Amino acid sequence: MRVTLTGATGLIGGRLVRALQARGDEVTVLSRAPARATRALGVTAEEWDPARGPAPAGALAGRDAVVHLAGERVDQRWTDAARTKILESRAAGTRHLVDGLRAADPRPGVLVSSSAVGYYGSRGDEVVDESAAAGDGFLADVCAVWEREAAAAEELGVRVVRVRTGVVLDREGGALASMLTPFRLGVGGPVAGGRQYIPWIHADDLVGIYLAAIDGPGWSGPVNATSPEPVTNRAFSRALGRALRRPAVLPIPGAALRLLYGDMAEIVTSGQRAVPRRPLELGYAYRHPDLDEALRDALRH
Repeated sequence: MRVTLTGATGLIGGRLVRALQARGDEVTVLSRAPARATRALGVTAEEWDPARGPAPAGALAGRDAVVHLAGERVDQRWTDAARTKILESRAAGTRHLVDGLRAADPRPGVLVSSSAVGYYGSRGDEVVDESAAAGDGFLADVCAVWEREAAAAEELGVRVVRVRTGVVLDREGGALASMLTPFRLGVGGPVAGGRQYIPWIHADDLVGIYLAAIDGPGWSGPVNATSPEPVTNRAFSRALGRALRRPAVLPIPGAALRLLYGDMAEIVTSGQRAVPRRPLELGYAYRHPDLDEALRDALRH
């Protein structure tokens, strides 16, 4: 297949590029720094700044699939300026990508666009699948706008898959990497009482879901990229302690996180009991459905 990616130099983008190359696909990436992207990934790269205008139609025309991962980092203090960047990078960036698809001839068959389980807001113990409505809060609003802009490509005859990603288990980055130091020092533990759910997923399975979404004509609309068994923050902390063979009993007050990170602390003090109904219905077979095994594997690699 011929696939074009945005956000390819990020943690998941790099993994996905390698997986596509391993199966013989032809990969092109769109990047603000194409020379750096080519050196890092060994692929053809074309210049595109998502904030400035439409994606280059020539890099999209005749492609089998487009994967959209680009967006401002969420894991930063949410100042007013940061909130604007987080929202606009997804709203304007996705809109400009669809503008590029509109001009492409022939158009790609599928757009697989990243989103997040933050779409559901804070839902407590409620089990939420892809049929659940958007929740409340900043991240929920961002995800709703993000997905709405991606869904506009359906009007062009493009199949659109919106991947609502959970907490990714990868030792090289993301939430797991940030947890490792305190847990290895024996000062890790449940956060803000530990009752909130963590909809986790191993990085291998996140890449697997993206590949399935690219390949499978039955994949469309929202899909939860989470493991079949979300766990509470307390249970996750215990499992990480077991994987590292370190104690994981020191509680971290939510007030302390809010003092340190401001409103961004809601990412870890609230959660979603999200389950992947659609991937399971579509026959996706998880490589790492068990949390203990998934953590051991993620920490080995």
